[in-house]
Amino acid sequence: MRPIILAAAALLSSVAASAQLGPVVVTPAATDMRLGKLRLTALRDAAANAPNDAKVFGVETGPEAVEAVLAAAGAAPGQISLSVNTLLVRMPGHVVLVDTGYGAPHGIMLDSLARAGVAPAAVTDILISHGHGDHVGGLIDADGKPVYPRATVRMAADEWTAIQAAPANAKLVAGIAPRVKTFVAGAAVLPGVASVDLSGHTPGHSGYRISSGGQSVLAIGDMAHSYVVSLGKPDWAMGYDRDRKQGAERRRSVLAAEARDEELIFSPHFPYPGFGRVVVAGDGFAWQPQPGLTAK
Repeated sequence: MRPIILAAAALLSSVAASAQLGPVVVTPAATDMRLGKLRLTALRDAAANAPNDAKVFGVETGPEAVEAVLAAAGAAPGQISLSVNTLLVRMPGHVVLVDTGYGAPHGIMLDSLARAGVAPAAVTDILISHGHGDHVGGLIDADGKPVYPRATVRMAADEWTAIQAAPANAKLVAGIAPRVKTFVAGAAVLPGVASVDLSGHTPGHSGYRISSGGQSVLAIGDMAHSYVVSLGKPDWAMGYDRDRKQGAERRRSVLAAEARDEELIFSPHFPYPGFGRVVVAGDGFAWQPQPGLTAK
């Protein structure tokens, strides 16, 4: 499959004119890991370099403070690298997606899903973290028809209410409403899958803890965006968060628990494939990618 240059507009609302900034060329990819008896697959959808302009990261501290964090981590200056990944979970009786990426033409998730050997009609359940376009854009096609015609779309009730309330979501709502099944934050949603209340980024923002054989992975959605800035400075306000105070408090508390428990994490915006762990580093945290994964 040919590389696709991705128009990651939701992540780059104010891209500076620089060769280092903007959409990044990526190719379809599917990367497997085993979790107990389950097969988990990270699917690549998009990637971009966002400008360090204090509109999203460092909104209260300014770009100079962000630049210091990037330099300390050895990251490229002047930009924040972001991926868009989705998660496929195959379990008895269910083929599950956690979020759907941008959708065509901006994302390549369907090509990555094909590389994993799964057709859209085989997907039985879609777990939505929240209603932003890089997470729900792939639910419908250009004509407003469901891309995954047999899938039940599951999300927190508060998130569904928020999605329906936005006029810009009318086409999405019409396309998926008959397939939506809501839950109360924190409820079990499928065998071995429990929702986790991560509200703050959006009213019903949800993570998902997937467990099998005494092991677990927490899919964190948009609780943290940058593996450098969000982890290094978890208390900083984040421009994309609806409730910035709650978002920062949730980020700090969840990352502290994840570092303490050494639980595996899946992040849709950390470097592909997005599997790894967080560890305490100074007054914040650092990212340790999961080694030994199988890519296709």
